[in-house]
Amino acid sequence: MAGRCSPLLGGRTPGRDAGASPLPPVGERLACLRPSRELLEFYRRKVAEFDGEHEELLQMLEKYRFTTEDQHKMEWEMRQREGEIAELQKALSDMQVYLFQGREQALRLYAENDRLKIRKKIQHLLALVGPDAGEITYFHKEPPHKVTISQKQTQPTGREPLKRTKTVTRRKASRGDEAIESPESYKKDSQTLLLQVEALQAQMEEQTRLAKEQVESLLEDRRIRVEEAQLQHQRDQDRISALTDKLHRTQSLLYDSTRDFLQLKFEGRAQEKCWMAEKDRLLRELDACRDRLRQGRGGHVQPARQEAELSGLSRQALEEQLKQAHRLADMYREQCVGLETELAQIREEGDVGREIFKERSDKMAKRLQLMTQRYEALEKRRSMEVEGFKTDIKHLRQRLKEVEKQLFKVTLNVGPNQDLAILQEVRQSNTRTRKIQGELKTLKAKIYGLENELRLC
Repeated sequence: MAGRCSPLLGGRTPGRDAGASPLPPVGERLACLRPSRELLEFYRRKVAEFDGEHEELLQMLEKYRFTTEDQHKMEWEMRQREGEIAELQKALSDMQVYLFQGREQALRLYAENDRLKIRKKIQHLLALVGPDAGEITYFHKEPPHKVTISQKQTQPTGREPLKRTKTVTRRKASRGDEAIESPESYKKDSQTLLLQVEALQAQMEEQTRLAKEQVESLLEDRRIRVEEAQLQHQRDQDRISALTDKLHRTQSLLYDSTRDFLQLKFEGRAQEKCWMAEKDRLLRELDACRDRLRQGRGGHVQPARQEAELSGLSRQALEEQLKQAHRLADMYREQCVGLETELAQIREEGDVGREIFKERSDKMAKRLQLMTQRYEALEKRRSMEVEGFKTDIKHLRQRLKEVEKQLFKVTLNVGPNQDLAILQEVRQSNTRTRKIQGELKTLKAKIYGLENELRLC
Protein backbone atom coordinates (compact mmCIF):
# COMPACT_ATOMS: atom_id res chain seq x y z
CA MET A 1 0.00 0.00 0.00
CA ALA A 2 2.75 2.38 0.97
CA GLY A 3 4.83 1.43 -2.08
CA ARG A 4 1.86 2.03 -4.33
CA CYS A 5 0.95 5.39 -2.77
CA SER A 6 4.36 6.99 -2.32
CA PRO A 7 6.21 8.23 -5.43
CA LEU A 8 9.56 7.40 -3.84
CA LEU A 9 8.85 3.63 -3.99
CA GLY A 10 8.00 3.42 -7.67
CA GLY A 11 4.47 4.92 -7.91
CA ARG A 12 3.41 6.54 -11.18
CA THR A 13 3.15 10.33 -11.37
CA PRO A 14 0.25 12.21 -12.87
CA GLY A 15 2.52 13.70 -15.52
CA ARG A 16 3.43 10.32 -16.95
CA ASP A 17 -0.19 9.18 -16.93
CA ALA A 18 -1.25 12.35 -18.67
CA GLY A 19 1.35 11.76 -21.37
CA ALA A 20 0.18 8.16 -21.86
CA SER A 21 -3.57 8.84 -21.93
CA PRO A 22 -5.67 12.01 -21.65
CA LEU A 23 -7.83 10.63 -18.77
CA PRO A 24 -6.45 7.70 -16.72
CA PRO A 25 -8.82 5.38 -14.86
CA VAL A 26 -10.12 6.19 -11.41
CA GLY A 27 -8.15 3.39 -9.75
CA GLU A 28 -4.84 4.67 -11.06
CA ARG A 29 -5.66 8.22 -10.07
CA LEU A 30 -6.60 7.09 -6.55
CA ALA A 31 -3.42 5.00 -6.34
CA CYS A 32 -1.34 8.08 -7.17
CA LEU A 33 -2.94 10.15 -4.43
CA ARG A 34 -0.87 10.61 -1.33
CA PRO A 35 -2.82 9.61 1.82
CA SER A 36 -3.19 12.31 4.42
CA ARG A 37 -4.68 12.89 7.85
CA GLU A 38 -7.65 14.76 6.40
CA LEU A 39 -8.48 11.80 4.11
CA LEU A 40 -8.34 9.42 7.05
CA GLU A 41 -10.61 11.67 9.09
CA PHE A 42 -13.03 11.86 6.17
CA TYR A 43 -13.14 8.06 5.92
CA ARG A 44 -13.64 7.75 9.66
CA ARG A 45 -16.64 10.09 9.47
CA LYS A 46 -18.05 8.16 6.51
CA VAL A 47 -17.65 4.85 8.36
CA ALA A 48 -19.40 6.31 11.42
CA GLU A 49 -22.23 7.58 9.19
CA PHE A 50 -22.50 4.17 7.57
CA ASP A 51 -22.71 2.49 10.99
CA GLY A 52 -25.54 4.82 12.00
CA GLU A 53 -27.32 4.19 8.71
CA HIS A 54 -26.92 0.44 9.22
CA GLU A 55 -28.52 0.63 12.66
CA GLU A 56 -31.41 2.71 11.29
CA LEU A 57 -31.99 0.25 8.46
CA LEU A 58 -32.02 -2.68 10.89
CA GLN A 59 -34.57 -0.89 13.08
CA MET A 60 -36.75 -0.09 10.05
CA LEU A 61 -36.47 -3.70 8.89
CA GLU A 62 -37.59 -5.01 12.28
CA LYS A 63 -40.50 -2.54 12.27
CA TYR A 64 -41.58 -3.69 8.80
CA ARG A 65 -41.32 -7.32 9.89
CA PHE A 66 -43.58 -6.72 12.89
CA THR A 67 -46.01 -4.83 10.64
CA THR A 68 -46.17 -7.66 8.10
CA GLU A 69 -46.66 -10.25 10.85
CA ASP A 70 -49.51 -8.20 12.34
CA GLN A 71 -51.05 -7.81 8.90
CA HIS A 72 -50.79 -11.56 8.30
CA LYS A 73 -52.48 -12.29 11.63
CA MET A 74 -55.26 -9.78 10.89
CA GLU A 75 -55.85 -11.28 7.44
CA TRP A 76 -56.03 -14.76 8.97
CA GLU A 77 -58.54 -13.60 11.57
CA MET A 78 -60.53 -11.81 8.86
CA ARG A 79 -60.70 -15.03 6.81
CA GLN A 80 -61.91 -16.91 9.87
CA ARG A 81 -64.58 -14.27 10.48
CA GLU A 82 -65.64 -14.44 6.84
CA GLY A 83 -66.00 -18.23 7.15
CA GLU A 84 -68.11 -17.81 10.28
CA ILE A 85 -70.26 -15.19 8.53
CA ALA A 86 -70.78 -17.56 5.57
CA GLU A 87 -71.83 -20.35 7.94
CA LEU A 88 -74.24 -18.01 9.73
CA GLN A 89 -75.71 -16.87 6.41
CA LYS A 90 -76.22 -20.48 5.41
CA ALA A 91 -77.90 -21.24 8.73
CA LEU A 92 -80.09 -18.13 8.29
CA SER A 93 -81.17 -19.24 4.82
CA ASP A 94 -81.98 -22.71 6.16
CA MET A 95 -84.02 -21.14 8.94
CA GLN A 96 -85.89 -19.05 6.39
CA VAL A 97 -86.71 -22.20 4.42
CA TYR A 98 -87.90 -23.93 7.60
CA LEU A 99 -89.94 -20.84 8.49
CA PHE A 100 -91.56 -20.87 5.06
CA GLN A 101 -92.44 -24.56 5.47
CA GLY A 102 -93.83 -23.88 8.95
CA ARG A 103 -95.94 -21.03 7.62
CA GLU A 104 -97.26 -23.26 4.87
CA GLN A 105 -98.17 -25.92 7.43
CA ALA A 106 -99.84 -23.30 9.63
CA LEU A 107 -101.87 -21.98 6.69
CA ARG A 108 -102.94 -25.52 5.86
CA LEU A 109 -104.04 -26.05 9.45
CA TYR A 110 -105.90 -22.73 9.46
CA ALA A 111 -107.73 -23.72 6.27
CA GLU A 112 -108.70 -27.12 7.68
CA ASN A 113 -109.85 -25.45 10.89
CA ASP A 114 -112.03 -23.02 8.91
CA ARG A 115 -113.55 -25.90 6.96
CA LEU A 116 -114.33 -27.76 10.14
CA LYS A 117 -115.97 -24.66 11.60
CA ILE A 118 -118.07 -24.20 8.45
CA ARG A 119 -119.15 -27.85 8.51
CA LYS A 120 -120.08 -27.58 12.17
CA LYS A 121 -122.14 -24.45 11.50
CA ILE A 122 -123.89 -26.09 8.54
CA GLN A 123 -124.64 -29.18 10.60
CA HIS A 124 -125.92 -27.00 13.46
CA LEU A 125 -128.17 -24.98 11.11
CA LEU A 126 -129.48 -28.12 9.46
CA ALA A 127 -130.17 -29.60 12.86
CA LEU A 128 -132.10 -26.46 13.87
CA VAL A 129 -134.07 -26.01 10.61
CA GLY A 130 -134.32 -29.58 9.53
CA PRO A 131 -133.95 -30.83 5.96
CA ASP A 132 -136.68 -30.38 3.38
CA ALA A 133 -138.36 -33.23 1.67
CA GLY A 134 -136.43 -32.79 -1.61
CA GLU A 135 -133.14 -31.66 -0.15
CA ILE A 136 -130.12 -33.93 0.42
CA THR A 137 -126.86 -32.71 1.98
CA TYR A 138 -123.58 -34.68 1.66
CA PHE A 139 -120.50 -34.28 3.91
CA HIS A 140 -117.00 -35.64 3.59
CA LYS A 141 -115.85 -37.76 6.48
CA GLU A 142 -112.42 -36.13 6.28
CA PRO A 143 -111.59 -32.82 4.58
CA PRO A 144 -109.32 -32.95 1.53
CA HIS A 145 -105.66 -32.57 2.45
CA LYS A 146 -104.35 -31.14 -0.81
CA VAL A 147 -106.06 -27.74 -0.74
CA THR A 148 -103.99 -24.80 0.60
CA ILE A 149 -105.56 -21.47 1.60
CA SER A 150 -103.48 -18.44 2.63
CA GLN A 151 -103.81 -16.93 6.09
CA LYS A 152 -105.22 -13.61 4.86
CA GLN A 153 -108.19 -15.36 3.31
CA THR A 154 -109.12 -17.44 6.34
CA GLN A 155 -111.94 -15.20 7.63
CA PRO A 156 -113.61 -14.53 4.27
CA THR A 157 -113.41 -18.23 3.44
CA GLY A 158 -115.18 -18.90 6.71
CA ARG A 159 -118.02 -16.48 5.95
CA GLU A 160 -118.56 -17.02 2.25
CA PRO A 161 -119.51 -20.71 2.51
CA LEU A 162 -122.07 -19.71 5.18
CA LYS A 163 -123.61 -17.16 2.84
CA ARG A 164 -123.54 -19.59 -0.04
CA THR A 165 -125.12 -22.35 2.00
CA LYS A 166 -127.76 -19.93 3.30
CA THR A 167 -128.55 -18.68 -0.20
CA VAL A 168 -128.58 -22.22 -1.52
CA THR A 169 -130.92 -23.38 1.26
CA ARG A 170 -133.13 -20.32 0.77
CA ARG A 171 -133.28 -20.88 -2.94
CA LYS A 172 -133.97 -24.49 -2.36
CA ALA A 173 -136.64 -23.63 0.19
CA SER A 174 -138.27 -21.10 -2.16
CA ARG A 175 -138.06 -23.48 -5.05
CA GLY A 176 -139.08 -26.53 -3.14
CA ASP A 177 -142.34 -26.77 -4.94
CA GLU A 178 -140.63 -26.51 -8.30
CA ALA A 179 -138.17 -29.23 -7.29
CA ILE A 180 -141.02 -31.47 -6.23
CA GLU A 181 -142.84 -30.73 -9.42
CA SER A 182 -139.75 -31.34 -11.60
CA PRO A 183 -137.39 -33.87 -9.95
CA GLU A 184 -135.56 -34.50 -13.20
CA SER A 185 -134.46 -30.86 -13.50
CA TYR A 186 -133.37 -30.93 -9.83
CA LYS A 187 -131.25 -34.00 -10.48
CA LYS A 188 -129.69 -32.36 -13.51
CA ASP A 189 -128.89 -29.20 -11.52
CA SER A 190 -127.39 -31.23 -8.69
CA GLN A 191 -125.32 -33.25 -11.15
CA THR A 192 -124.04 -30.12 -12.87
CA LEU A 193 -123.20 -28.56 -9.50
CA LEU A 194 -121.40 -31.71 -8.41
CA LEU A 195 -119.46 -31.78 -11.68
CA GLN A 196 -118.53 -28.11 -11.25
CA VAL A 197 -117.41 -28.75 -7.66
CA GLU A 198 -115.35 -31.75 -8.75
CA ALA A 199 -113.80 -29.73 -11.58
CA LEU A 200 -112.96 -26.90 -9.19
CA GLN A 201 -111.49 -29.35 -6.69
CA ALA A 202 -109.44 -30.97 -9.45
CA GLN A 203 -108.22 -27.56 -10.60
CA MET A 204 -107.33 -26.59 -7.02
CA GLU A 205 -105.52 -29.90 -6.50
CA GLU A 206 -103.65 -29.47 -9.79
CA GLN A 207 -102.68 -25.90 -8.90
CA THR A 208 -101.59 -27.03 -5.43
CA ARG A 209 -99.52 -29.85 -6.93
CA LEU A 210 -97.93 -27.49 -9.45
CA ALA A 211 -97.18 -24.96 -6.72
CA LYS A 212 -95.58 -27.66 -4.57
CA GLU A 213 -93.53 -28.93 -7.51
CA GLN A 214 -92.45 -25.37 -8.27
CA VAL A 215 -91.47 -24.80 -4.64
CA GLU A 216 -89.58 -28.11 -4.56
CA SER A 217 -87.79 -27.27 -7.82
CA LEU A 218 -86.90 -23.83 -6.45
CA LEU A 219 -85.61 -25.40 -3.23
CA GLU A 220 -83.57 -27.91 -5.23
CA ASP A 221 -82.20 -25.10 -7.39
CA ARG A 222 -81.36 -23.17 -4.25
CA ARG A 223 -79.60 -26.19 -2.76
CA ILE A 224 -77.57 -26.71 -5.94
CA ARG A 225 -76.65 -23.03 -6.06
CA VAL A 226 -75.68 -23.09 -2.39
CA GLU A 227 -73.46 -26.14 -2.96
CA GLU A 228 -71.84 -24.50 -6.00
CA ALA A 229 -71.32 -21.30 -4.03
CA GLN A 230 -69.80 -23.30 -1.17
CA LEU A 231 -67.45 -25.12 -3.54
CA GLN A 232 -66.44 -21.86 -5.20
CA HIS A 233 -65.97 -20.25 -1.79
CA GLN A 234 -63.87 -23.19 -0.63
CA ARG A 235 -61.71 -23.00 -3.76
CA ASP A 236 -61.32 -19.26 -3.31
CA GLN A 237 -60.44 -19.74 0.36
CA ASP A 238 -57.85 -22.39 -0.50
CA ARG A 239 -56.37 -20.15 -3.18
CA ILE A 240 -56.34 -17.15 -0.84
CA SER A 241 -54.69 -19.19 1.91
CA ALA A 242 -52.08 -20.52 -0.53
CA LEU A 243 -51.36 -17.03 -1.87
CA THR A 244 -51.22 -15.65 1.67
CA ASP A 245 -48.77 -18.34 2.74
CA LYS A 246 -46.71 -17.65 -0.37
CA LEU A 247 -46.76 -13.92 0.39
CA HIS A 248 -45.72 -14.61 3.98
CA ARG A 249 -42.87 -16.82 2.80
CA THR A 250 -41.74 -14.21 0.28
CA GLN A 251 -41.88 -11.53 2.96
CA SER A 252 -39.84 -13.70 5.31
CA LEU A 253 -37.35 -14.43 2.51
CA LEU A 254 -37.18 -10.72 1.70
CA TYR A 255 -36.56 -9.99 5.37
CA ASP A 256 -33.81 -12.61 5.56
CA SER A 257 -32.18 -11.47 2.32
CA THR A 258 -32.32 -7.81 3.39
CA ARG A 259 -30.87 -8.69 6.76
CA ASP A 260 -28.08 -10.70 5.12
CA PHE A 261 -27.42 -7.85 2.71
CA LEU A 262 -27.18 -5.38 5.57
CA GLN A 263 -24.96 -7.77 7.49
CA LEU A 264 -22.65 -8.15 4.50
CA LYS A 265 -22.66 -4.41 4.01
CA PHE A 266 -21.81 -3.94 7.67
CA GLU A 267 -19.03 -6.50 7.44
CA GLY A 268 -17.68 -4.79 4.32
CA ARG A 269 -17.64 -1.46 6.10
CA ALA A 270 -15.98 -3.06 9.12
CA GLN A 271 -13.37 -4.49 6.78
CA GLU A 272 -12.95 -1.08 5.24
CA LYS A 273 -12.51 0.33 8.74
CA CYS A 274 -9.80 -2.27 9.42
CA TRP A 275 -8.12 -1.30 6.17
CA MET A 276 -8.21 2.33 7.17
CA ALA A 277 -6.70 1.49 10.55
CA GLU A 278 -3.99 -0.53 8.84
CA LYS A 279 -3.39 2.35 6.44
CA ASP A 280 -3.11 4.75 9.37
CA ARG A 281 -0.61 2.42 11.03
CA LEU A 282 1.41 2.17 7.85
CA LEU A 283 1.38 5.96 7.52
CA ARG A 284 2.70 6.29 11.04
CA GLU A 285 5.38 3.72 10.29
CA LEU A 286 6.22 5.63 7.11
CA ASP A 287 6.56 8.87 9.04
CA ALA A 288 8.76 7.13 11.60
CA CYS A 289 10.92 5.65 8.83
CA ARG A 290 11.29 9.08 7.23
CA ASP A 291 12.29 10.55 10.57
CA ARG A 292 14.88 7.83 11.06
CA LEU A 293 16.05 8.35 7.50
CA ARG A 294 16.56 12.06 8.07
CA GLN A 295 18.40 11.37 11.32
CA GLY A 296 20.66 8.74 9.76
CA ARG A 297 21.53 10.59 6.55
CA GLY A 298 24.59 12.16 8.16
CA GLY A 299 26.72 9.12 9.06
CA HIS A 300 24.48 6.06 8.91
CA VAL A 301 24.14 5.54 5.17
CA GLN A 302 25.95 2.21 5.23
CA PRO A 303 23.66 0.59 7.84
CA ALA A 304 20.62 1.73 5.83
CA ARG A 305 22.06 0.06 2.74
CA GLN A 306 22.76 -3.10 4.69
CA GLU A 307 19.24 -3.05 6.02
CA ALA A 308 17.93 -2.54 2.49
CA GLU A 309 20.02 -5.48 1.26
CA LEU A 310 18.83 -7.63 4.15
CA SER A 311 15.25 -6.64 3.47
CA GLY A 312 15.76 -7.50 -0.24
CA LEU A 313 17.19 -10.91 0.68
CA SER A 314 14.38 -11.56 3.10
CA ARG A 315 11.90 -10.50 0.43
CA GLN A 316 13.48 -12.92 -2.07
CA ALA A 317 13.34 -15.70 0.51
CA LEU A 318 9.70 -14.93 1.19
CA GLU A 319 8.94 -14.90 -2.55
CA GLU A 320 10.66 -18.27 -2.90
CA GLN A 321 8.63 -19.65 -0.02
CA LEU A 322 5.48 -18.25 -1.63
CA LYS A 323 6.33 -19.93 -4.95
CA GLN A 324 6.99 -23.21 -3.16
CA ALA A 325 3.67 -22.88 -1.34
CA HIS A 326 1.93 -22.26 -4.69
CA ARG A 327 3.61 -25.35 -6.17
CA LEU A 328 2.52 -27.45 -3.20
CA ALA A 329 -1.01 -26.07 -3.50
CA ASP A 330 -1.11 -26.98 -7.22
CA MET A 331 0.21 -30.45 -6.46
CA TYR A 332 -2.38 -30.99 -3.73
CA ARG A 333 -5.07 -29.64 -6.02
CA GLU A 334 -4.09 -32.13 -8.73
CA GLN A 335 -4.11 -34.94 -6.18
CA CYS A 336 -7.58 -33.86 -5.01
CA VAL A 337 -8.85 -33.81 -8.59
CA GLY A 338 -7.41 -37.28 -9.22
CA LEU A 339 -8.93 -38.65 -6.03
CA GLU A 340 -12.28 -37.09 -6.92
CA THR A 341 -12.20 -38.73 -10.36
CA GLU A 342 -11.32 -42.09 -8.77
CA LEU A 343 -14.16 -41.63 -6.28
CA ALA A 344 -16.57 -40.82 -9.12
CA GLN A 345 -15.44 -43.96 -11.00
CA ILE A 346 -15.87 -46.08 -7.87
CA ARG A 347 -19.34 -44.65 -7.35
CA GLU A 348 -20.26 -45.34 -10.96
CA GLU A 349 -18.96 -48.91 -10.65
CA GLY A 350 -20.94 -49.33 -7.44
CA ASP A 351 -24.10 -48.01 -9.13
CA VAL A 352 -23.56 -50.35 -12.08
CA GLY A 353 -23.00 -53.28 -9.71
CA ARG A 354 -26.15 -52.42 -7.80
CA GLU A 355 -28.15 -52.24 -11.03
CA ILE A 356 -26.75 -55.59 -12.22
CA PHE A 357 -27.49 -57.20 -8.86
CA LYS A 358 -30.99 -55.75 -8.91
CA GLU A 359 -31.60 -57.05 -12.44
CA ARG A 360 -30.28 -60.50 -11.52
CA SER A 361 -32.37 -60.61 -8.35
CA ASP A 362 -35.46 -59.58 -10.36
CA LYS A 363 -34.73 -62.29 -12.94
CA MET A 364 -34.23 -64.90 -10.20
CA ALA A 365 -37.47 -63.83 -8.52
CA LYS A 366 -39.36 -64.08 -11.82
CA ARG A 367 -37.78 -67.47 -12.53
CA LEU A 368 -38.65 -68.71 -9.05
CA GLN A 369 -42.21 -67.51 -9.48
CA LEU A 370 -42.43 -69.25 -12.87
CA MET A 371 -41.02 -72.49 -11.43
CA THR A 372 -43.43 -72.39 -8.51
CA GLN A 373 -46.30 -71.87 -10.93
CA ARG A 374 -45.11 -74.80 -13.04
CA TYR A 375 -44.71 -76.95 -9.97
CA GLU A 376 -48.19 -76.07 -8.78
CA ALA A 377 -49.58 -76.84 -12.24
CA LEU A 378 -47.77 -80.21 -12.33
CA GLU A 379 -48.91 -80.99 -8.81
CA LYS A 380 -52.48 -80.20 -9.79
CA ARG A 381 -52.13 -82.29 -12.94
CA ARG A 382 -50.67 -85.18 -10.96
CA SER A 383 -53.48 -85.05 -8.43
CA MET A 384 -56.03 -84.97 -11.25
CA GLU A 385 -54.32 -87.91 -13.00
CA VAL A 386 -54.21 -89.85 -9.74
CA GLU A 387 -57.89 -89.19 -9.24
CA GLY A 388 -58.54 -90.31 -12.82
CA PHE A 389 -56.47 -93.47 -12.34
CA LYS A 390 -58.32 -94.24 -9.12
CA THR A 391 -61.67 -93.79 -10.81
CA ASP A 392 -60.50 -95.95 -13.77
CA ILE A 393 -59.32 -98.69 -11.41
CA LYS A 394 -62.59 -98.51 -9.54
CA HIS A 395 -64.58 -98.79 -12.78
CA LEU A 396 -62.38 -101.67 -13.94
CA ARG A 397 -62.86 -103.50 -10.67
CA GLN A 398 -66.59 -103.02 -10.87
CA ARG A 399 -66.54 -104.23 -14.46
CA LEU A 400 -64.40 -107.21 -13.45
CA LYS A 401 -66.88 -108.11 -10.73
CA GLU A 402 -69.73 -107.82 -13.22
CA VAL A 403 -67.83 -110.03 -15.68
CA GLU A 404 -67.18 -112.58 -12.94
CA LYS A 405 -70.84 -112.58 -12.05
CA GLN A 406 -71.79 -113.04 -15.70
CA LEU A 407 -69.24 -115.86 -16.02
CA PHE A 408 -70.62 -117.50 -12.94
CA LYS A 409 -74.11 -117.30 -14.36
CA VAL A 410 -72.93 -118.61 -17.72
CA THR A 411 -71.04 -121.50 -16.11
CA LEU A 412 -74.21 -122.58 -14.45
CA ASN A 413 -76.04 -122.74 -17.80
CA VAL A 414 -73.33 -124.03 -20.14
CA GLY A 415 -71.98 -127.44 -21.05
CA PRO A 416 -68.45 -128.89 -21.16
CA ASN A 417 -67.60 -127.37 -24.55
CA GLN A 418 -68.41 -123.94 -23.43
CA ASP A 419 -66.04 -124.21 -20.44
CA LEU A 420 -63.04 -123.98 -22.73
CA ALA A 421 -64.37 -120.83 -24.37
CA ILE A 422 -65.02 -119.31 -20.98
CA LEU A 423 -61.52 -120.17 -19.82
CA GLN A 424 -60.08 -118.58 -22.95
CA GLU A 425 -62.09 -115.44 -22.32
CA VAL A 426 -60.89 -115.43 -18.72
CA ARG A 427 -57.29 -115.72 -19.91
CA GLN A 428 -57.81 -112.88 -22.34
CA SER A 429 -59.34 -110.74 -19.60
CA ASN A 430 -56.39 -111.58 -17.32
CA THR A 431 -53.93 -110.55 -20.01
CA ARG A 432 -55.85 -107.33 -20.51
CA THR A 433 -55.83 -106.60 -16.79
CA ARG A 434 -52.09 -107.29 -16.64
CA LYS A 435 -51.51 -104.97 -19.57
CA ILE A 436 -53.58 -102.24 -17.89
CA GLN A 437 -51.65 -102.74 -14.64
CA GLY A 438 -48.37 -102.42 -16.55
CA GLU A 439 -49.55 -99.19 -18.16
CA LEU A 440 -50.58 -97.90 -14.72
CA LYS A 441 -47.14 -98.74 -13.34
CA THR A 442 -45.42 -96.91 -16.21
CA LEU A 443 -47.64 -93.88 -15.64
CA LYS A 444 -46.83 -93.92 -11.92
CA ALA A 445 -43.12 -94.14 -12.74
CA LYS A 446 -43.45 -91.14 -15.07
CA ILE A 447 -45.27 -89.17 -12.36
CA TYR A 448 -42.59 -90.00 -9.80
CA GLY A 449 -39.90 -88.99 -12.31
CA LEU A 450 -41.60 -85.64 -12.88
CA GLU A 451 -41.82 -85.09 -9.11
CA ASN A 452 -38.12 -85.82 -8.72
CA GLU A 453 -37.27 -83.40 -11.55
CA LEU A 454 -39.36 -80.67 -9.91
CA ARG A 455 -37.67 -81.27 -6.57
CA LEU A 456 -34.26 -81.05 -8.18
CA CYS A 457 -35.21 -77.79 -9.94
